Amino acid sequence: MGYVRIRGVIANPLDRNLRDELEFIVDAGAIYTVIPQDVAEKLQLKVVDKRKFKIASGEVVEYFVSEAYIMIDGKGVTSLVAIAPEKTPILLGVTTLELLGVQVDPVTGKLIPLELMIL
Repeated sequence: MGYVRIRGVIANPLDRNLRDELEFIVDAGAIYTVIPQDVAEKLQLKVVDKRKFKIASGEVVEYFVSEAYIMIDGKGVTSLVAIAPEKTPILLGVTTLELLGVQVDPVTGKLIPLELMIL
């Protein structure tokens, strides 16, 4: 299937005029949405924490975490995002997907509604 890519908007949750339209790689293996530092700076995102993440190479890194407003296909949510070094690919992680109420259809590679459960 390859990579699933989708266009979306990311914005400062307190001032949505500070926004950017980006192409996200939908990554069902990433818990957090990941953006490069230059995007976070452009949107003037406020750092709320610093957390450790294990990346694909197996290395453990520390990234700042912020909140961002993310809109895909007309649906928008505020989600935590990890702020990675510049030139890091922009990833749309599982937490944001679930907040948006969507999942990746493994056959078509499209985003489809997620059956939400409260157990």
